[in-house]
Amino acid sequence: MPDKPKYDLAVIGGGPAGLSAAVYAARGGLKTVVFEKGLIGGQIVVTAEVENYPGIPETLSGFEISERFHKHAKRFGTEFKEERVKAIGTEGLCKIIETDKEEYWAKTLVIATGAHPRKLQVPGEAKFTGKGVSYCATCDGALYRDKIVAVVGGGDSAVEEAIFLTKFAKKVYIIHRRDELRAVKMIQERALSNPKIKIIWDTVVQEIEGDEFLEKLHLYNRKKSNYTELKVDGLFIYVGIIPNNQLIESRVELDDLGFILTDETMHTNIPGIYAAGDITHKVLRQVITAASDGATAAFSAERWIEENKENFLKNHGM
Repeated sequence: MPDKPKYDLAVIGGGPAGLSAAVYAARGGLKTVVFEKGLIGGQIVVTAEVENYPGIPETLSGFEISERFHKHAKRFGTEFKEERVKAIGTEGLCKIIETDKEEYWAKTLVIATGAHPRKLQVPGEAKFTGKGVSYCATCDGALYRDKIVAVVGGGDSAVEEAIFLTKFAKKVYIIHRRDELRAVKMIQERALSNPKIKIIWDTVVQEIEGDEFLEKLHLYNRKKSNYTELKVDGLFIYVGIIPNNQLIESRVELDDLGFILTDETMHTNIPGIYAAGDITHKVLRQVITAASDGATAAFSAERWIEENKENFLKNHGM
């Protein structure tokens, strides 16, 4: 067998799912490594306030939450590699992880590469992300109690989240580029009958403006060809979610949108390869569900290694 660094479990992605998998795997006695090319914590790092994670009643920033996850994983001996994974492969039951620095071998692999929201790509969007611009009403909606917010999009997610935001905000605008919503009729009817919701039709956001925090939107009406301004305290963008599946799209079974399909143990269609967090086909994408996925994946991987230990020893010397 090649003289390469070897692990029981390799995790690709250092967000809540990957870190949770690392905690459970390392605590269970597996030699574990996490590959993360960017900041540890994933998307949560840019979240200004997290106040819905059970057991943490105080409001913490996403960065603070991710630091706790990181320290917890390191406490049990998890190794962290700040390297970009270029390719993954298999040889027998072993998994081969090729990075921009080295080649690694592992008995099992957890893919926790996450997903990212489709951006509007307008001026001010990046500047005010976490400072008025959000991609998750479930995460940040409670921060806008008695304030004015806008939602961009016309599909199920956009309209459902607009309805959810009426629990907190005093006014919710839905900004949609067409003259009819794409959401299912029942959801549309609930939105249209809600007195807190106003729909701005045939309109796109041209620019997001403010000082330290978001203050107003510059809008363009595509039918009337005119520009207006809208003062809001928050903007929630729902124009699609893109899975980070570039490493595995030709190897692992995906759904129609490109998210990884798993069974209840987070096992993919390839033996010994698991997936966890936002990269998977799921209903709710939150820190707590990502952490749950990671724990399940690590537990399942540990059992799979035990079931195949004779094969690893005989054929791979591991």
